[in-house]
Amino acid sequence: MGIFDKIEKIQYKGPDNRDPMAFSFYNPDEVIMGKTMREYLRFAIAFWHTFQGDGLDMFGKPTMKRSWDSVLDPMTLAKLKIDAVFELCEKLSVDYFCFHDRDIAPEGETLRETNSKLDQVVTHIVDHLKTSEVGILWGTANLFANPRFMHGAATSCDADVYAYAAAQVKKAIEVTKELGGKNYVFWGGREGYETLLNTDMGFEMDNLARFFHMAVDHAREIGFTGQFLIEPKPMEPTKHQYDFDVANALSFLRKYGLEGHFKFNVEANHATLAGHTFQHELRFARINGLLGSVDANQGDSLLGWDTDQFPTDVYSTTLGMYEIIKNGGLYPGGLNFDAKVRRGSYEERDLFVAHIAGMDTFALGLKAAAKLIDEGTLERHLKERYGSFETGIGKDILEGRASFRSLEEYIIDKKNPLPEPSNQEYLERLLNWAIIAAGK
Repeated sequence: MGIFDKIEKIQYKGPDNRDPMAFSFYNPDEVIMGKTMREYLRFAIAFWHTFQGDGLDMFGKPTMKRSWDSVLDPMTLAKLKIDAVFELCEKLSVDYFCFHDRDIAPEGETLRETNSKLDQVVTHIVDHLKTSEVGILWGTANLFANPRFMHGAATSCDADVYAYAAAQVKKAIEVTKELGGKNYVFWGGREGYETLLNTDMGFEMDNLARFFHMAVDHAREIGFTGQFLIEPKPMEPTKHQYDFDVANALSFLRKYGLEGHFKFNVEANHATLAGHTFQHELRFARINGLLGSVDANQGDSLLGWDTDQFPTDVYSTTLGMYEIIKNGGLYPGGLNFDAKVRRGSYEERDLFVAHIAGMDTFALGLKAAAKLIDEGTLERHLKERYGSFETGIGKDILEGRASFRSLEEYIIDKKNPLPEPSNQEYLERLLNWAIIAAGK
């Protein structure tokens, strides 16, 4: 008997479907541009929001109603939630889930005791893996919740805290490897500062780099071949985090000789907080060859914090999937629903409804993006817009034959030049057409 025994496996019913408990656009085996939807989207469930979230916020008590609410023993509860995540994944046709170490097992009095509890839950996961097709997209360590990390983990002012964080990440990487995880994520939730009055920024960033190098060395030592990912975020909980956005984090990686070991896990809501669009962060990572995985959610432009809503904005997912297709997909990464149901969506059924909505939104975005790429209008416009660099003085610039002197001689007697028009409104209309056509 399952935890969600009243809910059947979710089926695909096509674009005309209005049943909230069925897919309208996500058809796992449908082929889009040479790959199935399942291969392109590689969906994953976020263990922390889905199984640890209780609806608590700074103004109100928990609201969620769950089958396991009456279970008091922490280890029994931990194993029950593992049963639940496998069942949820299987009924939603989701191939992966992601976790922090402290999501899946409770802490003990010492790290040794904590690791022992974690090992027991890992054994339970391994038992599931023997019979289930569900796997681990990525694992990570929670280096932000416990009070010991109030001033950071790998950037802490305390050497003992730094050592604890290193030991915790060591274990988390080992667990991820044992479970066949495809990636390992570093999110520096408290790797930043509140004020520079008490912060040695250079010292902290140097220590963070040392931490990453030790992680790379340990992964090599134990034979972990998964992809290391950094998840940028500008703020919250700290005022300023060192991995502010993709560009900032890429600069950090290059400075410390780490670029060859990491890619980026881009979160849509974090892009919003950094003052960027989701597509901007994906594009910046892609053109630098470092787009690795995605936290699939959305924020609220009217709220200045990480609302982690389920993605329902097709405009955003279409532009996101455009970048992902151009990237050749996300393997070994995927689309992790780092999203939580709203506080008022408190029934277990809402977990299914929300994931179905998110999966459908990205599936429709995939189909619309594929149409845009297949029609080639955007690419032709780009070629025309930058066409002046294909011949003449433009070609000289690209091939390194130009100098300030030669460019002055070329332009000095010419009338004021005007660039190609942007045609922005027309191109945005094309995007609308593609979404409408994909939805039919």
